[in-house]
Amino acid sequence: EMSEMSERSKQNVAHGLAWSFYVGYLKIVLPRVKKSMEEFSRANPNLPACRKTWKLHILVPLSCDIYDDLEKADSNIQYVTELTETTLARAGIKKRVYKHSLYAITDEENQLWHCAVEYATPLQTLYAMSQDECAAFSREQRLEQAKLFYRTLEEILKGSKECADTYRLIAYEEPEEAETHFLSREIVWHLRQEHHEEIAVLEGSHPPSPSTTLDSAELNLQISVSDLPQPLRTDGF
Repeated sequence: EMSEMSERSKQNVAHGLAWSFYVGYLKIVLPRVKKSMEEFSRANPNLPACRKTWKLHILVPLSCDIYDDLEKADSNIQYVTELTETTLARAGIKKRVYKHSLYAITDEENQLWHCAVEYATPLQTLYAMSQDECAAFSREQRLEQAKLFYRTLEEILKGSKECADTYRLIAYEEPEEAETHFLSREIVWHLRQEHHEEIAVLEGSHPPSPSTTLDSAELNLQISVSDLPQPLRTDGF
């Protein structure tokens, strides 16, 4: 009965997508990100190096609207190069390649920030489901599932020792009125925070004030506890 209720409410969709994204991709690539960034930094000593930004920045738009080309999403985001790829035998595929793109983000002061950034690809599945009549997946359900995907993925990654300090989740809601450089500003805010975190560690000072970007605490207020899939936690979270 519980399984049927979960199926009807589609609670298992985001939960499964988050675990699949972690097990099938993030758990493989994240432990190798810092090494790739370090290699890039050594090959480009003229670029400023902030070790706190040597991680994969994962974009989580709650609209699930994903651009295949980040440069088209925001002209202040420019592709630089590919980081060192990882080649593994995976599920019967010989020499499967995993790699990340490095981008240069221009801020409002025309300063360049370099980082590895990409969308959380499972959100494309949620978006496609909301467009397909067979899935019977409404726009409202898509939004709730996107929030649940973020919370579930955050919880999984927090418990992963091998992925510690190798990623940053950037969840956001796009403004109702289109803003040309909204995405680049969101990314730069996080890069600045990471930079300040590195300085704080070196100087023993306090980190900056919280961002306007959505965090899990805000998302908790937007999702009913009764709507959450029970297998995630058993302590009433």
